[in-house]
Amino acid sequence: MSEHNTSWFHCGRCGSLFLSKPGDTDERLCSKCGFDPCPGLGELAAIPQRRKPAEESDGNQDTDSSKKSAKRTTKKHKPKNSYFMVKLITGWLLLLALIIFGARMLWNQEDHEPEPTAETDSSADSTPDADTNLINESLQECSKTLAGYLSAGNPEARNQFVLDPISTATRMVRFDSLNPLTKIDPAKIAPSERGVLNLPGETAIETRWTSEGRLFDAVFRKQENAWRLDWDQFVRYSDYPWSLFLAGSGADEGEFRLLARERLAEERKDEDTISIMLYAPRFGHPDETGFQSPEFIVSRNTRNGQLLDAAFKLDREGKSVFGSKLTNTNPDEMIRLRVKVRRSNSELKRTFEITEVIACHWYDLDEPGVEPAKAGEDAAPAQDN
Repeated sequence: MSEHNTSWFHCGRCGSLFLSKPGDTDERLCSKCGFDPCPGLGELAAIPQRRKPAEESDGNQDTDSSKKSAKRTTKKHKPKNSYFMVKLITGWLLLLALIIFGARMLWNQEDHEPEPTAETDSSADSTPDADTNLINESLQECSKTLAGYLSAGNPEARNQFVLDPISTATRMVRFDSLNPLTKIDPAKIAPSERGVLNLPGETAIETRWTSEGRLFDAVFRKQENAWRLDWDQFVRYSDYPWSLFLAGSGADEGEFRLLARERLAEERKDEDTISIMLYAPRFGHPDETGFQSPEFIVSRNTRNGQLLDAAFKLDREGKSVFGSKLTNTNPDEMIRLRVKVRRSNSELKRTFEITEVIACHWYDLDEPGVEPAKAGEDAAPAQDN
């Protein structure tokens, strides 16, 4: 090979081809970059790598930009959504709190507003709270008293449950013999209403009970530290059965607990007399009546007439004697009376006369329950003592 032979070499640095003499390894340098065309392994690591095409680079940058933009968008909207939810929840909580507060205020107002009653002069310590406490404390004992009375087989056994047992015993025996009551199963009787009754000089518990479709009133009064049944009120005591008395049987005069209805009240309101009819009550069915009496004519200028006027006026106003709070179960436009009636027998006909209006209620109490009107004044309910 001639000395002038040349060889082509490839530069490992810049990739150019250049001519050089064979064997000139020490001085063989790249004519393009001026460096040794065969770099060592260490120098290869320092050679810059080929950059990716612009299209790839731009695409990746766009993708990266989109991802970064999406991340920024997500991060940007998350706080707004969270803030909106916080505001929504807070608003609902405030609305709920206002509703609860308003309901409690309304409830408290209704609880503390006194219910309209028929009382004209309640005792000073008769308040809704005091009445509720008295009922809660006494109702269980009253229930035991009624159950004991109904379970007792004879008047002697019943005496321990009734008011004034010594004076009541004889009347109980006579009444039971003339008025056999329907048997009441104490296991099937349940309370339906209860309240406090402000009688003159004492406080009583008035109750109403249901049993197999029937309705009963029972008043309990405190005697010898025990709640006892007002027996006369419970059985609607009369000296003799009203139907037999009207038929001419028994004594000519007796005491009766009856229902009264005013005849032609509007048409006769300016007359000097009042016309009434008397009816026997039905035990267990307070909205029904038994035998009807003939017409009674009573002068309005007498005490009897004034008491009747006062009692009917009180009923028309929707009130009850002694401020009773139980639902009025009397038949329409009828009032309760405790009266003495005399019967006169003649050859021509039998006549009847009210000799005394004892009371305008059925309690074992001589207080009339209403006050007769004075001259030029309206009648008024009796005042509680």
